[in-house]
Amino acid sequence: MKILAISGSLRADSYSTQLLRTAAGLTSLQLWNGLATVPPFSEDHEDAPAQAVHDMRAEVAAADALLIATPEYNTTIPGQLKNALDWMSRPYLEGVLVDKPVAVVGVSPSDYGADWAQNDLRKVLKVCGAHVVERHLCIPRADSAFDDEGRLRDRAAQATLALVLDDLGALVNERKQVLA
Repeated sequence: MKILAISGSLRADSYSTQLLRTAAGLTSLQLWNGLATVPPFSEDHEDAPAQAVHDMRAEVAAADALLIATPEYNTTIPGQLKNALDWMSRPYLEGVLVDKPVAVVGVSPSDYGADWAQNDLRKVLKVCGAHVVERHLCIPRADSAFDDEGRLRDRAAQATLALVLDDLGALVNERKQVLA
């Protein structure tokens, strides 16, 4: 199973990226690092998007599933992540997110662990036609959630992350059975 992991943060060693690295210790995944290169979505360029958009769409299309880790900016998802989703959703009802299994996790310095951002992200993904894992993982107080090597400290959170990945795998298998 090919899982493409997308960090919603542009910062190289963000908490969201650290959470995805923790997930990589639990399953095989590929961390996508192209978010910063995706230009702003514009319908004026929809028919001839930039190469970065083509590359992103190809990576997402080739993946069996996505794992997205989002921070929370002003109670919602980061603008650059939303921008990428807008490009992925086009053309309408035919974008690379249609029928794509996706799991969402979040991490934030707040006490809520990016819960609001995750809910908004799930809503956007569902509107785009993705099949979204229902299990939630909210990592609060990100500044103390990871050790010096960037590993998630909380064993219960690690166990929940493993369950999210199991749910994602089950969703991929369900989709394969439907398509068979």
